[in-house]
Parts: sequence; structure tokens; C-alpha cells
Amino acid sequence: MKKTCILIIEDNDDIRESAAEILTLASYEVLEACNGRIGVELSTKHLPDLILCDIMMPELDGYGVLHLLGKNPETAVIPFIFLTAKTERQDVRKGMEMGADDYLTKPFDDVELFNAIESRLKKKSIQTETYSKSLDSLNSIVDGKGMEELKSFIAARKIRQVKKKQILYYEGDTVNGIYLVTAGKVKTFKVADDGRELLTGMYAAEEYFGVAALLAGENYTDTAEAIENTSICLLPKELMDRLLNKYPDVASRFIKILANNVLDKEEQLLQLAYHSVRKRMAEVIIRLENANVGADHGTLDVSRDNLAAMAGIATETVSRMLSDFKDEGLIDRKGSSITILNYAKLENMKN
Repeated sequence: MKKTCILIIEDNDDIRESAAEILTLASYEVLEACNGRIGVELSTKHLPDLILCDIMMPELDGYGVLHLLGKNPETAVIPFIFLTAKTERQDVRKGMEMGADDYLTKPFDDVELFNAIESRLKKKSIQTETYSKSLDSLNSIVDGKGMEELKSFIAARKIRQVKKKQILYYEGDTVNGIYLVTAGKVKTFKVADDGRELLTGMYAAEEYFGVAALLAGENYTDTAEAIENTSICLLPKELMDRLLNKYPDVASRFIKILANNVLDKEEQLLQLAYHSVRKRMAEVIIRLENANVGADHGTLDVSRDNLAAMAGIATETVSRMLSDFKDEGLIDRKGSSITILNYAKLENMKN
């Protein structure tokens, strides 16, 4: 049976050799690189199952290693863990936003090292299933030659793990592609002059966001944030532009997605204009429940701020409405968790 191969890229001899010895004793095959340049060469030649990489190194730092590996489809999918003595949040965030899967802060002990490696390898082992679901979803969007080309690309892409509250892009950022949610939830919103969030969309597994900006050729018009730990796949702008121009069926399907999003927003605007606060609150709960695919039906985990943004009301009003619904036996509530007790009555709430 082939051993799992781990590549350690670390310029500190003591740390690299110590980690290599521990992993070898645990029956891993270990490759060592004393700088980033050698690390990239070994990654390309041997395609290890996982890479441990220091950030601050001579010749090529960890960010450079991650960037170069990300340009090669074969190395882009390898789980990547940063080893860093820098604990500043901005450094950690930079690495994660570039596509790193995890990080370990030096000094780390054996248990921390093994937990990080085993966690990432376990997630890699279920990526085949995740890719399969993503491709099934794509089947509903494109077919024919366009589908085959997009399938080949998705199969080689790395699914990125983002943590709750992590920003994927900000309003005004240059479009870098269309995002596919494979697990979890993402919200898009605009910030009003008074600081309030105005929700523009909520996206769950097998849904796409960023479509309007890409098709319009404009910068992102809102901000995208994960509202729980989420898995996403980015379909880069260059790829999508080529497929949209080359295959009419691809363009037609994405235009249909955009049209459906516009119709949904029009319906929400009508609700904001004509429905009572009470009915709007009930409609938001029902909309979230209907989008609760793959999760425990009847139970929602959503903050007051997100409910307020979706319903277009103040957070204080959200608290009052939820308390009323609880008193009436329509829901149960504990913290941010809402359990629906009477779906029919919420759905048919009078204005």
C-alpha cells in the first residue's frame, strides 16, 4: 500500500528535521525542502498528498510557493498548511485568502501537527464526492461541449474552505469570477450610509453568486460574506468569458440564472413595499427554511442582524417579532437558533 506523502518546506533545519522524524515514525513518506524554490520543484515532480510550508523563507517565501503551485492544476489541489511564527491576524488572513487550507503557529506540538494533517487529508478524501455534487449541479446549467469543458476544469479545481464571517469580496472589487457554493451559506449585501446592511442575496449549496457582475463586465456591486463555515469553488473570469463567448448554451443558462435572481429580488421589493412587518418576518423565515437543503429541516441558525437585513426592518423589531411568534407557538428560539413549530401558519400569515 502506497504511503501518504508529506512535503515539508522549512528553512529552519531543526524544525524541518524534527517534523520529518515525527511524521516518518507515523508511517508517512516525507520529502524535505530547505527553501521555497526547492519546495516548488519537489511539489511539481512528486505531487505529495499534503504540503507543510513556512512563510518567511529565503529565495521564495511561502506566499510565493502557494501562488506558483496554484497556477498548476496538478499542484493547486494539494492540501496546503502554512507553518508560521507570525501570529498577526492579517498575515494569517492573507494566507487563507490566497488559498491555504490551514496554518500552524510555531512552536507546535506533535498532537497539533497530526490533528492538522489528518483533518486536511480527511477533507481531501471526500473532495471526490464534493466535486461530484458540484458537477451534478453544473449539469443543470450547461450541456454539450461546454459542459464537458467546464466539467474537466471543475474536476481539477480546489474547493476552498472559508470560515464564518470571512469576506470573499468587497463592493467595488474587480470581478475575478463566478462562485459556486458546495456547502454552507453565503450572503451578499450593501452597506447604507447609516451603516446598516442591506441584504442583496442569500446563497446555499449548489447555488452561484457573482453572476450579474461578470455578465455586466462591472466591478462587484455588493459584498459577499460566509455566514457559516462554507466550501466554495471559484470559476475564474477568464474561463467563464471564454465559455460564455464560445458556447451559446452556456450563456443562455447563466442568463436564466440571472433572470431568476432578478425576479426573486422584484418579489422581495414588492413584499417590502406592501407587506406588514409581521408578514415580512414570517416570509423571511419561510424563505430560509425552503433554502435549507441538506440541513435539518425545521431548524435555522441565523442572526438577528441577517434577519433584519432580509426583512428590511430594525434588529429591535426582529426581536419583538420573534418573541411574538414564540408566544403564539409558531417557533421556538434559543439564541440564534430558530425551530419552526407551525410552518403552515407562518406561510399563510395574514398581512
